[in-house]
Amino acid sequence: MSEFDLLIKNVRVISANDDPVTGDIAVKDGRIAEISASIDADRATEVVEGDGRLAFPGAIDAHQHWGIYNHLSEDAVSESRASAQGGVTTGINYTRTGQYYLNEGGPYEEFMPKVLGACEGRAHIDYAFHVAPMSKQHIDELPALAQEFGVTSFKIYMFYGGFGLHGASSSQREFLMLPEDENYDIAHFEFVMRGVQKLREELPEYADEISLSLHCETAEIMRAYTQIVQSEGRLSGLEAYSAARPPHSEGLAITIASYLAHETTLPNINLLHLTSAKALEAALTMAKAFPHINFRREVTIGHLLADYTNAANIGGKVNPPLRSPEDVEALWEHLIAGDIDWVVSDHACCKDEMKFGEGEHRDDVFMAKSGFGGAEYLLPGLVGAGLKRGLSEQRIAQLAAWNPARRYGLEGKGDIAVGYDADIALVDPTGSTVIRPQDSESTQEYTPFDGFTLDALVTDTFVRGHRVLADGEVVGDPIGRYVARGPKR
Repeated sequence: MSEFDLLIKNVRVISANDDPVTGDIAVKDGRIAEISASIDADRATEVVEGDGRLAFPGAIDAHQHWGIYNHLSEDAVSESRASAQGGVTTGINYTRTGQYYLNEGGPYEEFMPKVLGACEGRAHIDYAFHVAPMSKQHIDELPALAQEFGVTSFKIYMFYGGFGLHGASSSQREFLMLPEDENYDIAHFEFVMRGVQKLREELPEYADEISLSLHCETAEIMRAYTQIVQSEGRLSGLEAYSAARPPHSEGLAITIASYLAHETTLPNINLLHLTSAKALEAALTMAKAFPHINFRREVTIGHLLADYTNAANIGGKVNPPLRSPEDVEALWEHLIAGDIDWVVSDHACCKDEMKFGEGEHRDDVFMAKSGFGGAEYLLPGLVGAGLKRGLSEQRIAQLAAWNPARRYGLEGKGDIAVGYDADIALVDPTGSTVIRPQDSESTQEYTPFDGFTLDALVTDTFVRGHRVLADGEVVGDPIGRYVARGPKR
């Protein structure tokens, strides 16, 4: 019997915590067993030749949306395959009750088993879930979510208080499936924060990894500006959508969220998918105002690569919107300055018919659905563009893997080091590819990145030592596992 199950030879090992080294990586029982300059191939059952490529920790894509537009059991297959193409080895998905997802209300005690059952045995990468407490009942269920389901991260959608997923909504209560005597508003956000902080106090062994994430946009601002943009008719497409959901809407929501965190003494706050100079200005201002709050700041690969002038089509509609070229440059400046903690995809597969509808409304950005896929471009996009802009290989490993793994309690993941899960992506930094939707494993038939060039290639992806992407092709049966978080899990 061989000493190792897998040996990856001749790679440049990129660690999030140590200097890069050139050598071999040996794997036993799903974990990294040895990293050395040279390991005899006879010691391993399977040998993969790295040919000098970069071996990055598999990306922890901490913001995905399996099952938002398609059945969750379908997305667990196809969108996990697309994730593997992008070097993603663990995807953390957002889920909630209400319209979309499972299209159900009610308690999470009944909802979460259905979520987990829909994914079991279907995913090609490991996965976890963030959960949004939508009602008072859900706040009461936080201890059960943590202890029974291994969920330690939660979410608030700030704009849902007066807006639907795609724009103005005739009935928020119907959209969110709320009880008649409840509202999804700032008061609810406060009570969620108090509930999450109470959870930290009641379960101190969980406290460090319990956090609350916020989608920061302000419904009242968006409603007013949407009316202005539509009545003026001066702007169109993605630029109109950005103007209808302006950057200062993000800034205001960030300010409100930060003060509520201060008021409720909740220290672990994640500000999601920041898109603009104004959003970053507000986020950094709040960090100075409330130094006792442990803020984390997130951007998406989509907002780093595309703007409202160069996206291929209105398939680039997303919340918050794609912004101006100047905002894209601001995001990169903050990323290089160390102001951003991790980069994600916000992957939400929305098929053509669902996204655009039919007939005369196909070109109306306000009628299109929000969100698009992008996990397949996460690591190659970040490596290709990041190295050119001066990000170090180690910093990329931190942004793509180490930082989200630590924040969200993914013990044993996020680095290439002995004892860690053998989640590894081999990247050719000299390769390039032109993005075409037909090349993606996602069931989405379009992409706003159509025609973009990625200046790096993910050739191979390993999940706990299982090769799920070989020479650019997804291989093997689904081996992904649900990652329950919390102590001693």
